Amino acid sequence: MFAKLFQKFSSPQNEPRETPKLPAQIAVHYGIPATASILAFDPIQQLLAIGTSDGRIKVVGGDNIEGLLVSPKPLPFKNLEFLQNQGFLVSISNENDIQVWDLASRHLSSKLKWESNITAFSVIYGTHYMYLGDEYGYLSVLKYDAEERNVVQLPYYVPPNLVSEIVVSSIPNQLSIVGLLPHPCSFGNRVLIAYENGLLILWDITEDRAVFVSSQNHLQPKEIFVCTQTNMSTVHANDSKDHDQEEKEISSLCWLSSDGSILAVGYVDGDIFLWNLSVPDCSKSPKTENLSSNVVKLQLLSGDRRLPVTVLHCSANKSQNSLRGYLFVYGGGEIGAEEVLTILKLDWSSGLAALKCIDRVDLRLSGSFADIITAPSPCDTENDNSSLFILTNPGQLHYYDKTCLSTLKSERENKHNAHSIQYPVAIPTINPCMTVAKSCSMDRKWNFSRSSSKSKNEGESKWPLTGGVPSQLSLTEDNGVERIHIAGYQDGSVRIWDATYPVLSLMFVISSEVKGIESTSTSPAISALDFSSSSLSIAIGNEYGLVHHYMLGTSSGSEKISLHFVTETKSEVHFFPSGAGYQCKAIFSLLNSPVCILKYIASGSKLIVGFESSQVAVLDVDSPSVLFLTDCVSSSRSPITSLSVKTFPGIRQDILNPECAASYKVAEELAFALTRDGHIILMDSNTGNVINSQPVHPDKVTTSVSLHILAESNTSFDKESDKDIESKDQSAQSGDHDPIDPLKPSLMPNATDAQILVCCEDILYLFSLNSVIQGNNTTLHEVNLVKPCCWTALFKNDDREYGLILVYRTGDIEIRTLPDLKLLGDTSLLSVLRWNFKTNVEKTMSSPSKGIISLVHGCEFAILVLCSGNDFRRCLVFMIKSSLLQKMQLLV
Repeated sequence: MFAKLFQKFSSPQNEPRETPKLPAQIAVHYGIPATASILAFDPIQQLLAIGTSDGRIKVVGGDNIEGLLVSPKPLPFKNLEFLQNQGFLVSISNENDIQVWDLASRHLSSKLKWESNITAFSVIYGTHYMYLGDEYGYLSVLKYDAEERNVVQLPYYVPPNLVSEIVVSSIPNQLSIVGLLPHPCSFGNRVLIAYENGLLILWDITEDRAVFVSSQNHLQPKEIFVCTQTNMSTVHANDSKDHDQEEKEISSLCWLSSDGSILAVGYVDGDIFLWNLSVPDCSKSPKTENLSSNVVKLQLLSGDRRLPVTVLHCSANKSQNSLRGYLFVYGGGEIGAEEVLTILKLDWSSGLAALKCIDRVDLRLSGSFADIITAPSPCDTENDNSSLFILTNPGQLHYYDKTCLSTLKSERENKHNAHSIQYPVAIPTINPCMTVAKSCSMDRKWNFSRSSSKSKNEGESKWPLTGGVPSQLSLTEDNGVERIHIAGYQDGSVRIWDATYPVLSLMFVISSEVKGIESTSTSPAISALDFSSSSLSIAIGNEYGLVHHYMLGTSSGSEKISLHFVTETKSEVHFFPSGAGYQCKAIFSLLNSPVCILKYIASGSKLIVGFESSQVAVLDVDSPSVLFLTDCVSSSRSPITSLSVKTFPGIRQDILNPECAASYKVAEELAFALTRDGHIILMDSNTGNVINSQPVHPDKVTTSVSLHILAESNTSFDKESDKDIESKDQSAQSGDHDPIDPLKPSLMPNATDAQILVCCEDILYLFSLNSVIQGNNTTLHEVNLVKPCCWTALFKNDDREYGLILVYRTGDIEIRTLPDLKLLGDTSLLSVLRWNFKTNVEKTMSSPSKGIISLVHGCEFAILVLCSGNDFRRCLVFMIKSSLLQKMQLLV
């Protein structure tokens, strides 16, 4: 159902602008948006659609299959329904745009702008036909033409003047349709039309006439059932002071019986009427005087101050001459009371007049109410629709099956959420809380057996949805792992997913607790992560200062594996049985200070660690041992926010600080540390000795974000002209060259060419390596940022830097050229993902430096693809020229 992750795509053909827009694509999206507001369900394909108030639709199936549809306008949806078993979804926005979505391609297939305000909408079950009602009282019929991919308005319609001729009493000139329900046993030939003044008409399309008309003016229901939490009593209508003399505005309706014989209608005043529609067809001029014997009234509260009944859903079954079911009601209670969903268990086996309310449960909600929808229970043979999805804000989805509903009680202390099945989250972000994450590409395919890693989330086996078609490639076990996603959590655990395909599969759940080592008995929050693709190693740092070094790919066996517990002064060896898939090789306990950043160097044989206490350590993970532990800034204890290491062929003695020159004739591997308050410290990664005697600090004190080492010879595109690149493209297309061959490796950069890029929240600084070594604050270039920056990354390919990605707290993304930092292109996460970014909002994001950005915001996890791969150099040239934006393609 969903395409392969990171597939080739073309950017929109926009008109050239001064700042071209980046072609961004959501490759993976998990989780329910916090702005979720409406539900739709396809019982045949077993798919659930969740619409939001910002124009997105989340489609959920089985086996962690999830898809995200983004409407062109960030508007709420008034209606959302499947063309059941057709592979299409219909949405109606607040601006009356009728949109049809193709689920196979995840694209907007057709859009029709309706001129009047749409007030009611319904899809005829199992067809491409739709009923639509508007503010002027017109009933229209639409059809979606799948071949032409077009929504067509059919010539048939029911005008309001025709309704005026049928109804005996006078009606207003403008009467809105507020509800449309196709009759369940008429194959779409009959539709129940509800008007805002309380008028109900069952209209036969084929006969072009009304077969049932009810207007409740002067209507006295025979029975009134008051179903309070403590008492369920019946009041005869003649004994009641309520004579229902005034028109009652309809606010909701649903079929109570599966055969369409009983209709439940909710009103603005809090009443619920049950109408018996099983009477013989009326004549061409139906009358309403004798309808009182065919209607009863339900009240959830005996008082007058009641909330409107805004939502009605029911589930009913017919077995062994018994007619029973649940009526789910939102509203009808006391104004200002606790927000609940009321569940009434009704029995009308002896007819509507002998209706019984067997039980009532007020289901307390976990969050504010958004929507509910009933669904057939899996493998149900009695058409019992007693399963229920409840959507609450922010973005919480609970499922109650028949067993769950039968166990609910009305006691106030009962925790009803314990009876439900919560939506099984594929990528947990809130429970437990994700603190850090990293998406990584593999240098080579890792032949990991997926069969041994299959793991189900708690409750997943009971989750009813099974729809969607997973990628066939994701089921193949011999293709190897090309990408992984790693996440650390507040509870001390680390999860690793295979991210090669759109459906991420959980590989490992690693606990920070190691039996037999007392220092690991608690579970502090994970604060830093890194992964070495060349050595298949994972480094995990936590808020207590511990660093765990894991090796992946280990096989299970009877032999024991050694684990080294290393402190600054000693090393202990422990032996444990070999695990399956991963093994903890070393634990380093150096400082009681949170680990801020980890970075593997020397092909994964060494690990550099930055602490909150402004100290840096380099660890030999092969020995394992501590190579050094250095205080970076003596006058400040600002946390280390960024670490970068680069190897140079040699630094000439004459460019070193004179005080350090005697000790550092050659320093081939330099480590750069950046503190949160902007200090830059340069050290020898082999010894830990600080090379710059005076840390460089920008003149404008600001909060630093990251530090990157640039080599000028790597950023000039080898001085190839546009014509050279275009000729290479043409030769590649003609078959002379492979279009995705690696770019030519550049010469090893010299120290004199290197430049240090410091990214802060409000400014970018570019230093020369010479000035950093000599402690000189003079910058080569400065760029002021108009918005607060929260995260940066370099576009890279084969260790060549091509651009700088900037992510702002406003949700905007920019790419700037290197080293001049000119704005190359921009886009907005708000337009792509429509997340509600706020100032200083906490997000977790990561990138493997190839334009693949992983983001976490609230309960949502997404992988956003910009552009990368071996064609990125050509992409940059095209973007600079602006007029060739349409040629951009993604190849990963």
